[in-house]
Amino acid sequence: MNSTASTADFFASVATKSDSGALRGDYTLADQNFVVTQQWDAYTPAQHALWRRLYERQAKLIPGRACDVFIDSLAALDVSHGIPRFDQTSEALYKATGWQLVAVPGLVPDHTFFEHLANRRFPVTVWLREAHEFDYIVEPDVFHDFFGHVPLLFNSVFADHLQEYGKGGLKALKLDGLGLLARLYWYTIEFGLIESPQGLRVYGAGILSSGGEIEHCLRNSQPRRIPFNVERVMRTLYKIDSYQETYFVIRDFEQLFEDTHPDFTPLYAHLNTLEALPANSLLAGEINLPASP
Repeated sequence: MNSTASTADFFASVATKSDSGALRGDYTLADQNFVVTQQWDAYTPAQHALWRRLYERQAKLIPGRACDVFIDSLAALDVSHGIPRFDQTSEALYKATGWQLVAVPGLVPDHTFFEHLANRRFPVTVWLREAHEFDYIVEPDVFHDFFGHVPLLFNSVFADHLQEYGKGGLKALKLDGLGLLARLYWYTIEFGLIESPQGLRVYGAGILSSGGEIEHCLRNSQPRRIPFNVERVMRTLYKIDSYQETYFVIRDFEQLFEDTHPDFTPLYAHLNTLEALPANSLLAGEINLPASP
């Protein structure tokens, strides 16, 4: 769940306030693009310690489950010791793929989110969950955003795909396609699986930053694992408060880029005449890939 992914309906039901009713981030400090200063020195020793606990848990889970490019990029980032400095990562990221990180206080408007992506800027939330939220948060924090999303931005094909998604989002705002495009984001960038010579692997940030779903999506026999098809993905509903009932599997990042690069205008018009499919549906003739051993 991307920090700024108020992109569409998939965060429509997620509150932007904590249990106390206070905003997670201070929006009064944001500029017109909802960008803030990270204020890294303000993070407490307890927050850095919590980051280390979160990192240690996920680092033990990703071998044999995450795709190789994620594992390699995460290792190169070397952010196991505490909450990373966005400016340092931005410098390395810009040299690698021309992207930059921008700090944001939390969820931002759809148009702002798409504008950032279209200009190769990835928004990362500045606040970190509290200790009692170790296993579950209802809105994305800095651990989800940075750990889950940033490593793949060092892959040039994936980085180009995300920029094109941002451009497509700006168009979708005018074409009644936002809900459909949100499903694409949800089932790929957040909860996507990818083929590898060793079997299915994870590239979706929502899974990579989760303590439980990273095992469930690959080895539980209950969820569907369906080869990626853009129209099918855009028709499919999803879960926001439980593990997914369906995952879509790409062959590689080149497929993700090529299949989502065309103009979706006619596809939106077509899909808006059809009913959405349940999250656990399996259509006649579809392949349901088996769980990994």
